[in-house]
Amino acid sequence: MPRPTARAHRPLLALAAAAAVALPLAGCASAAKNAGQAAPAADTVRFNTSPDQHRYTSPEVASIASEVPAAIRAKGTLDIVDSSGSAAPLDFYATDDRTVIGVEPDIAYAVAGVLGLKPVYHPVAWAQIFVGLDSGKYDVGFSNITDTELRKQKYDFATYRKDDIAFEALRTATWRVRGPKDVAGRTIAVDSGTNQEKLLVEWSAEDVKAGLKPVDIKYYQDNSAVYLALQSGQIDAYLQPNPTAAYHVSTSGQTKVVGTLSGAGARLQGLIAATTKKGDGLVKPLGDALNELIRTGVYGEILKRWGLSDEAVTASRINPPGLPLDDR
Repeated sequence: MPRPTARAHRPLLALAAAAAVALPLAGCASAAKNAGQAAPAADTVRFNTSPDQHRYTSPEVASIASEVPAAIRAKGTLDIVDSSGSAAPLDFYATDDRTVIGVEPDIAYAVAGVLGLKPVYHPVAWAQIFVGLDSGKYDVGFSNITDTELRKQKYDFATYRKDDIAFEALRTATWRVRGPKDVAGRTIAVDSGTNQEKLLVEWSAEDVKAGLKPVDIKYYQDNSAVYLALQSGQIDAYLQPNPTAAYHVSTSGQTKVVGTLSGAGARLQGLIAATTKKGDGLVKPLGDALNELIRTGVYGEILKRWGLSDEAVTASRINPPGLPLDDR
């Protein structure tokens, strides 16, 4: 499996419990809770996780649709590949265990509308996303894929969201994370083999060099174990992708984000992008469609629906500087 970056990771483990079904933007108490934890607070948010999504749509824009490569226009569909092992609110299965929902399919659905194409979803294992793009089996990947310089050797990118990571702590926490010194001596959980782990290891080394205590880094088998450890005080925080942290905060009511940063580190704002085979001609219409959604406000409504407004970008960019080659 290719080394994942930032939030374009290896398939993320599903959250311990899905939020109860409600209107897409409704905010009210949630019945969902993680094993071993107290009842959630009254201000938790309930998301619509049913197959009846009432997705935001956008009409075809002829000038943009005309840019789509002829072979794709002829078949009339946009074959979208995403990760079947991802987690809410990225791309995950609805309560029927069949319908793909989340912020990624919502954006892809709206993009297909601008292009005048019918969206067809293909949930696969993470590694198969790139195999399928390479072979031409799929047209585009919408699966929280980070723009990296290594990937740009084989793929084109049209960006549509910031790539941020977050420290999630108990709701009662009074500390904040702005840099390495803020986690010195603290016990932090992280998933092995991710950019979050790499950053945490680097920060720990910086702390030791500065005469501070190292970070006590912990690893767990699944999210349920992480949140049990957090609730019991065995760890101070969990460093993970911002979307999954934000979703858990919203649905559990027991935790909060105490710090966010770019998945690319201090040097660069990481970006999530629609991903196509390099040179296949689809990236420009994808970028133009994304910019149309930004212009009309549909893009903003989709992010708001999934609690990710803070990850909005002001414009889609084609192949901007990505995570450097010396990073994962």
